[in-house]
Amino acid sequence: MKNVADTALVRTACPLDCPDACSLEVTLSLGRITKIDAAPVDELSNPLTDGWICKKVKHHADRVYSPERIMTPLVRVGKKGAGEFRQATWDEALDLVVIKIKDAIRDYGVDSVLPYIYNSSSAKLEANYLTPHLFARLGAPEILHTICAATYSAAWDQVFGDMLSIDTLDVVDARLVVVWGANPAVSGTHLLPLLAKVQKAGGKLVVIDPRVTGTASRADLHLAIQPGTDVVLAYALANELARTGRIDTEFIDTHTTGSEEFFEAASKYSLEDASRICGVSLEQIRELVELIANTKPAVLRMGYGPERNRNGGSGVLAVLGLWAVTGNFGKPGSGVLASTSGGFSINVEATWPENIERPVRRELNMNHVARVLRGDIGAWPVAAKVLVIQGANPAVTAVDQVGMLAGLAREEVFTVLHEQVMTDTAKYADVVLPATTHFEVHDVVGSYGSYSVQVIEPVIDRVGESRTNNEFAAALALRLGFSFDEFNADPKFIADRVAKQKNLPVQFRKPGTTVQFRDTWPSFNHKRAQLFTAQSELPLPKFREATSEYPLVLLSPATSHTINSMFADTDPPRVAIYMNQQDVVARKLSESTRVKVFNDKATLEIDLVVDATMRPGVCSIPKGLWLRSTNQGVTANAFAPDDLNDLVGGACFNDARVEVTAV
Repeated sequence: MKNVADTALVRTACPLDCPDACSLEVTLSLGRITKIDAAPVDELSNPLTDGWICKKVKHHADRVYSPERIMTPLVRVGKKGAGEFRQATWDEALDLVVIKIKDAIRDYGVDSVLPYIYNSSSAKLEANYLTPHLFARLGAPEILHTICAATYSAAWDQVFGDMLSIDTLDVVDARLVVVWGANPAVSGTHLLPLLAKVQKAGGKLVVIDPRVTGTASRADLHLAIQPGTDVVLAYALANELARTGRIDTEFIDTHTTGSEEFFEAASKYSLEDASRICGVSLEQIRELVELIANTKPAVLRMGYGPERNRNGGSGVLAVLGLWAVTGNFGKPGSGVLASTSGGFSINVEATWPENIERPVRRELNMNHVARVLRGDIGAWPVAAKVLVIQGANPAVTAVDQVGMLAGLAREEVFTVLHEQVMTDTAKYADVVLPATTHFEVHDVVGSYGSYSVQVIEPVIDRVGESRTNNEFAAALALRLGFSFDEFNADPKFIADRVAKQKNLPVQFRKPGTTVQFRDTWPSFNHKRAQLFTAQSELPLPKFREATSEYPLVLLSPATSHTINSMFADTDPPRVAIYMNQQDVVARKLSESTRVKVFNDKATLEIDLVVDATMRPGVCSIPKGLWLRSTNQGVTANAFAPDDLNDLVGGACFNDARVEVTAV
């Protein structure tokens, strides 16, 4: 920390749900955050940060000191959803919560207590230490994080096992980068300068995305495919490469299994089929074939977009399989850039007590929590009685938003929320407890976009009566009869645990040392990528057509304004539906028209923006808007079904289908 009179500069790091995990320098004036910027470029900073950060984090103090910051525990006094509360003490609020949990377990069993724990924007100990441990010790259901990245992760595990992603910093060595279903212009922005270096050196950038995103606008080739058709494009490319003898047979024979089954399935799709089904020109697809066949080394940057539809698992498996049969591995600037989380090996979980058997826990798909809260027939073995939410805002972020709001509104379900600000979900809670931000804790920040780890300490004093995630869990655990030794969340204890990591290098894998099929290998006994897995629920990718009476695909893309729903209260993106000119004209609409967006789940009146970046048949409403953003009190997720995709039951956000008419 550097002090100048009443001003101080403090180092920390960003744990928010973005790949980059930037190193930060915070300016304090009289103990209050007045500026957030990138930390100086030195041996203590994540080299990916490179001295600059996104505008979202620059304005994070607006959330820290928001007028909607929860300052004390609150107990509901009005109707659920009305946001009417009275102040309470922590002891009073926690005693009430524990009574409800004990009563629910006694009368209905532990499966009636649902822990909706996400914490994707928390640092490592805040996310993984005592809160998950408490509910595991209780034997409460495990709500699986199928809402995002689960399908992608399962597909990666099926093809590559524990093989690590390449290092983002190694992308500069590529001559071709294919960004498939990702938009680092709004999430993971530090990849963009590396892509620019590739192009400046004569390399090519290809983007496959339904929209002309900020990343696609920089591309040498952009394929605006129809959402949900990634599997067809990948299969057709693999088939054409095989048909013309331009696959890497040596790599396939030495480093893969299941190629015969994969190519047999791919043989059903020609380039002409892909053009028709994916909705892109045959010339563009042929150009992509030539680039993949003739440009080495090449990197695939695989995003999460392809997983968010009925064919999600198939799409990811097919794209990973395509890259395997091209043999784009084994040298710097080649391979697949995925999540780097697999390189994080620091133990941040609580120790399971000796001589205590782990209880068998029932599993619940996060995309079906609303069904359980509503009490739908057959959704769950027992009635839901207590819902504990931490690090999540399901009123806004869940699929089938209307159904989720109906579940949150039920008086029969006692809802507890540990949160920083008064979110839409908070208004439905029975007890709201104030949470710290990452500026107020000791912790360790990992990354899923770089091989880095950073230790953070409190930058400011606690705001209001906020408590950490671990303090919340410990206070519940002690009241439920667990020991202090097992649930020790004392700040000094946490600080001492964090301090043990002080000597770790920020960059724990050096650039150039994580080349796939040279430094890191598939974790199967044969060290081969698996293109066909007989025992899987999805042995091979398979294409399923969309079935809906509504003609337009509605996307809900991330923007430069928000992280999930975070920051949409202080700096929301424009509240509008974005449509291609062709779709607008066909419906006799214009940009000055107020439109009605509807399907059989919801109706929303919203402004229309004619947007040349949208392909015909596809429209979008920004991700993360709060309910108050619209007159109808719903957002884009009201149109998303709670159907499950084809691998581990992932979410189908991009299978939302709507029609648009004038109001």
